[in-house]
Amino acid sequence: MTVDLHIFSEENLHEQLKSAPFTQGFYTVHFYTAEGLLAKGKSETLSEFYLYPSGGTLRDSDFNLVFYDSQFDTYRGFKPPHLGREEQR
Repeated sequence: MTVDLHIFSEENLHEQLKSAPFTQGFYTVHFYTAEGLLAKGKSETLSEFYLYPSGGTLRDSDFNLVFYDSQFDTYRGFKPPHLGREEQR
């Protein structure tokens, strides 16, 4: 069974971050949405979100705060995966 990384969960966010582009201080990730909110499952709409590791916040495409989680906060010990990708170059 294949896991759909676009269904929102903390695990899927961690997985997307492994290859997500990091520019201007945030990662760009994609999740299913329904009526503008994160969907509980697969939906027809795939939306862009931005994770700011210097603060642990996930924001929608209008930069509205979706959630905060300390496990994604560099000030709480989160190690951004793009730093490891840069070392491999």
